[in-house]
Amino acid sequence: MAYEKKDSGENIRIDITDGFAVERALKKFKRLCDAFGIVKEYRAREFYQKPSVKKMEKLEAAEKRRKKTAKFGSKGSKKI
Repeated sequence: MAYEKKDSGENIRIDITDGFAVERALKKFKRLCDAFGIVKEYRAREFYQKPSVKKMEKLEAAEKRRKKTAKFGSKGSKKI
């Protein structure tokens, strides 16, 4: 079993021998796709978003993360 990643593009190759289980090969393939970020890239390219919309969503996600960490971070930092 081998896998490759070329600089010109992302190629995943899994060599399977006769005694190799199909389920195991599929599991390995899915793991490699996840590691190479293929599914994430596909979802990002699924539909076009204007750059301004991407920027706004990124800012909103950052604000949400900040609020979440501030909410949970303040509980442990108080001293009596």
